[in-house]
Amino acid sequence: MIPTLNPGRRAAMLKLIIGNKAYSSWSLRGWLAVKQSGLPFQEITVPLFDEEWDRRREGNEFAPSGGKVPVLWDGAVGGSGAVIWDSLAIVEWLADKSDRARYWPTDDVARGMARSMAAEMHSGYENLRRECGMNVRKRFPPRPLSENVRAEVTRIMELWAQARARHGDGGPYLFGTFGAVDIMFAPVVTRFVTYSIPVPRFAAAYMEAILSHPWMQEWLEAAQEEPWVIEKYESPAA
Repeated sequence: MIPTLNPGRRAAMLKLIIGNKAYSSWSLRGWLAVKQSGLPFQEITVPLFDEEWDRRREGNEFAPSGGKVPVLWDGAVGGSGAVIWDSLAIVEWLADKSDRARYWPTDDVARGMARSMAAEMHSGYENLRRECGMNVRKRFPPRPLSENVRAEVTRIMELWAQARARHGDGGPYLFGTFGAVDIMFAPVVTRFVTYSIPVPRFAAAYMEAILSHPWMQEWLEAAQEEPWVIEKYESPAA
């Protein structure tokens, strides 16, 4: 049973509800977004699709999001609390609350590209999501990808290459320093590893930078310790 949320309490201003770390790609984005803010927060993990899942989805904790994770509760707003769901909305809320430069490039041109890439990741790549579900505890042998997935992987490689070539001089991430666009693509990096999807050398270097980030290491290590197993994500989709 998960703790009762009380957004009016000041002791824990931010509370983030996430799903299983092994499987929940959107939870990873929300969690990285909160870590990037530098603000203290309470993390509440809700096992997805267990016997209590349907009941919990009807509770107050999930009401604003329609039963989806992540959900960010911020009790510091007007004393009554604010609820933010959807990973990109969480990024923007926290950017306003902390420092926008933590999330987005300060250069106008770079920021425009980063926003476009984050939005495309947020709304696109349905075939990759469906056919290569996230499971950070698995590594499947290479197998032929569908034509649609191959096209989406190619598109991602093109975007990564453009970002690195145009704006990546300041560090190993897409726009140099770690930011919102890296947060949005982090679960894609794990999918490429899980499904042994080959990538060019520059992309492999970027993926290594993501996977070796201390927060990603923290997430991946915690995922290994989770007791929950969702069988439909334990083998490649047919």
